[in-house]
Amino acid sequence: MQICETFTSIQGETTHIGKPCFFIRLSKCNLNCRWCDTKYAFSDLDSKEIKIDELIEMAILSGVKLVNVTGGEPLLQENTIELLNKLIKKGFTVLLETNGSIPIKKVPDKVIIILDFKCPSSGYSEKMFLENYQMLKKMDEVKFVIENEKDYRFALNKIEELNLQTKTQNILFSPVLSKLAPRFLANWMIKDKTPAILQVQLHKFIWPDIERGV
Repeated sequence: MQICETFTSIQGETTHIGKPCFFIRLSKCNLNCRWCDTKYAFSDLDSKEIKIDELIEMAILSGVKLVNVTGGEPLLQENTIELLNKLIKKGFTVLLETNGSIPIKKVPDKVIIILDFKCPSSGYSEKMFLENYQMLKKMDEVKFVIENEKDYRFALNKIEELNLQTKTQNILFSPVLSKLAPRFLANWMIKDKTPAILQVQLHKFIWPDIERGV
């Protein structure tokens, strides 16, 4: 598999925030969101070939039981499903972060899917594979990354339009920290009684000067 990086850190997002976690970041992405903070994962130039069994061994040696398979876009690599299955069989709690544009139907049931829905500021709100949002399990999560109030209103509309609250209670609103102070998003959510969880990227507060490996 084409791997950008592997590392052990604190899970900085999702409802598993704050937990020690082993990260497997796959290379390549089919989108190029304006505010993406992992553009270094887009190219094979900064990747290395690692076999699935080697990745499993690395996860075991990390000593933690939570594994986050992320990218880039993990579902672009056809071996990702095999990787997920093997991690599950080894007893890991497995998170899969995916951008919403690729079908998730082959993802193993025991994997917790962190499914993006891209807002207008990303440039890709029309690229979402809408059937994905009807296949969510209760333990899965939907994440909206929000840059401004237009994005916020868009996300509210999508929650209602797709009836997301009946699919999962884990709806995450995450501000683009360089563009939107968390307090503004918090104030909108309080005013509107928004059915979502405010999420900030914890790792960026713990290690503000480090871009990779955290």
